[in-house]
Formats: sequence, C-alpha cells, structure tokens
Amino acid sequence: MIVCLGPVGSGKSLLLKSLQNSDSIDETTTAVPTIGTNIFDIRVGDNIFEVRELGGSMAPLWPVYLGNAKKITYVVDVSNLCQISAACVLLYTIMVLPSLANAKFLIVLTKMDVSYRQMRNEALLMLQMKRLQKESKQQIEITQASAITGEGKNDILTWISK
Repeated sequence: MIVCLGPVGSGKSLLLKSLQNSDSIDETTTAVPTIGTNIFDIRVGDNIFEVRELGGSMAPLWPVYLGNAKKITYVVDVSNLCQISAACVLLYTIMVLPSLANAKFLIVLTKMDVSYRQMRNEALLMLQMKRLQKESKQQIEITQASAITGEGKNDILTWISK
C-alpha cells in the first residue's frame, strides 16, 4: 500500500488529483482540506496503483493506518516556511514507527510554482534531509513538484511504479 501524508494544507489532494489527470488541474483549481482519508487510483502505463491520502488533521491517528504501508509519499509545502518545522516533526514521528522500518519514503517538496528556488534549499536545511538520508534505515528520495505546472510528475510516477 502507498500512503500520502503531510501537514494540513501541504497540497496532497491537489498533487494526487494532478497525478490522476493533469488535464483537470489549472491555476484556478483549489482543494478543500481532507478530513479523513481519500483513495486515488494512479495509472502508470498499464498498471494502476492505489494511493491512500490521510488528511493532515488526522496526524495523531496516522500510525493506525500505516501498518501495511510499503511506500510513504510525504508532502511538504515549501512556499510556507512557517509550516516546515511542523512538517519535520510529523515526518520524524512516523519514520521511527517500527511498522515503517522497511518502508520507502518519497519527500515531495510541493508548490514550487509559488515559491522561489531558495525556499527549496531552506526547506531541505530545516528538514535536515542530508543527515536524515545518511542516518535513516529507510530509503529516502526527494523530489520537487507542482500540481499546477506538472513539475515533478514523472519523477513521482516513476517512484510509485518501482
């Protein structure tokens, strides 16, 4: 099972909708914060992968849903530097769960269309990504994306299908 996590407002729903059908997303598209869970079927070639999105407001309950997760997509809004510390705490909290010891993680730095490139670097520093990749047992990949422009879509689809 693939699970998509991230703080409230990080852009999980819009990103997953974009992966489902990028033609349905444009500059006017908005998403309502997810209360609960959503299931998205993502097509990669001839294969369909089910991705379960867990709303950011459900963070205290995430461990209940993560027992069978093999892959975690963790979405961080780099246009909101105030949120990155909270995103870091949530990420570290789930990475230490014994049930996720062998899970693969994809950290998606999203909303790149509304942030400047230096914010990406600041986000990586705040999340301590180099240290995390070096010291973590889990395999961690990082990509940047925009649901609006489609940036990063192919990287995410490739990771999902591996």
